[in-house]
Amino acid sequence: MKNSLLKKPLLILMLLIGSVSYGQSVKGVVSDADGSLPGVSITIQGTTTGVQTDFDGNYTISANQGDVLVYNYLGYKTEQRTVGSEAVINVTMTQDATELDEIVVIGYGSTTVKDATGAVTSVKSEDFNKGVISSPEQLIQGKTAGVQISSTSGAPGAGVNIRIRGSNSVRSNNNPLFVVDGIPLSGGATTAGGNVIGLGGNPAKNPLSFLNPNDIESISILKDASATAIYGSRGANGVVIVTTKQGRSKKGEFNYQANVSSSKARQTYNLLNASQFISERQRLGLPVDAVSNVGSSTDWQDVVFRTAQSHNQNLSYSKSHDKGSYIATLGFGNQTGIVENSNLERLTARLNLNQRFLDDKLTLSFQGSVSRVDDNLAPTGGTAGYKGDILGAAFSANPTWPNDPDYDGGTLVNPANLLAYTKGTTNTNRYLANVSLEYDLTSNLKAKVSVGLDQSDSDNFSVTSSEVLGLEDGIPGNGRGAYNVLEVQNELLEATISYNKEYKNSKLDVLSLGNYLIKK
Repeated sequence: MKNSLLKKPLLILMLLIGSVSYGQSVKGVVSDADGSLPGVSITIQGTTTGVQTDFDGNYTISANQGDVLVYNYLGYKTEQRTVGSEAVINVTMTQDATELDEIVVIGYGSTTVKDATGAVTSVKSEDFNKGVISSPEQLIQGKTAGVQISSTSGAPGAGVNIRIRGSNSVRSNNNPLFVVDGIPLSGGATTAGGNVIGLGGNPAKNPLSFLNPNDIESISILKDASATAIYGSRGANGVVIVTTKQGRSKKGEFNYQANVSSSKARQTYNLLNASQFISERQRLGLPVDAVSNVGSSTDWQDVVFRTAQSHNQNLSYSKSHDKGSYIATLGFGNQTGIVENSNLERLTARLNLNQRFLDDKLTLSFQGSVSRVDDNLAPTGGTAGYKGDILGAAFSANPTWPNDPDYDGGTLVNPANLLAYTKGTTNTNRYLANVSLEYDLTSNLKAKVSVGLDQSDSDNFSVTSSEVLGLEDGIPGNGRGAYNVLEVQNELLEATISYNKEYKNSKLDVLSLGNYLIKK
């Protein structure tokens, strides 16, 4: 016994020594021919781990020998350095002339990278994350330095947290303003929530889940004060601008894409099985009777978790001609959650067109989408506690109980019973449309009028059957149900006059804007 006790501290000490020697701190300065570069993104290749240089171009990152550091900065060629034994890696970056002429969207207009004065990051479709993408924010996850993107849970269509400038508000929403094809999306909830007694409320859903990721051409992020200069207080947490695809093919092109994916729980808890449960009760001097030992052997994690199969299909037709272009898309996706009774089904349709008239002086543009999102919700209410939450029930249920939805576990909840006798569904119809007319008054002066609509109609039905067992608040024998409806509509009218003039060594851009937003 003494020998084994001595081995444990020695093992812990070895692990501590190993963890210290495995990583090293690498620091340095990133600059160009004119001096230090602030805001350069440094990531470890193949991971999402990264940092950003400070105002003086300094950075510090924890990496291992053999790791490849990737240095990215808009308008500059990407640099790579392999970490060796050195603690300091200084990098000099060179400008990329082709990238400097790249067009980026900056709110009410666009500019080139070299002319952009604010902190803006733009990710094009060719640089999006590959693989199975279920929601738009996953396209740029790990692609934008200084932007933190995370999901509130692993459920299909779960809420998303995007932090551009950290946590700016203690009590208010810290998410940025989302703008899709020039239309600012509603800042509040657009999906009806449910709250059934004993189960708790369903968490907020992803505000971008109605968009088909395959329709997106680029995503730009405005990080600094220019966001508030353009969008006012709505852009205080930054702005995420989503631009959808336009027709490109001269001959007309059909495109079909499909993918199938499989997912499962990455890790489960090492819980007691039936024999271990009985042995532990005996060791603790607790009775082993017909109540504590029912005679079955059930791994409740296997009951509530599953191997999920998901699929996405997209069909599009695009064409461009001398006077304009158009693209029509249709998408269908079914994302199945790894928790039983959870899945998200999305049907989307989109039409984008541009047409020029009057010797190309007048341009008509239309971007419109319709989507239907159906959520099946597992009983995982965020305020349910261990009672009423299917995961808490699975971790605390007696492993000798049978996998029988009608078995009464007494004061504890039977997970099979909760799955069989609860149901939650949310159905959301979303309409997004923007029509604009732009007229070239002169070669330098343009006037534009836009009308936009963002409408969401959502209903939630949550019910707990009278057959449910183990819950509180009088639900067993009575049952509870809730029906919630949420209708949100924003109407936008905008008028802009812009003047652009290039001189020999300078360029002048002037924009006058007026908008009128109606929220219903």
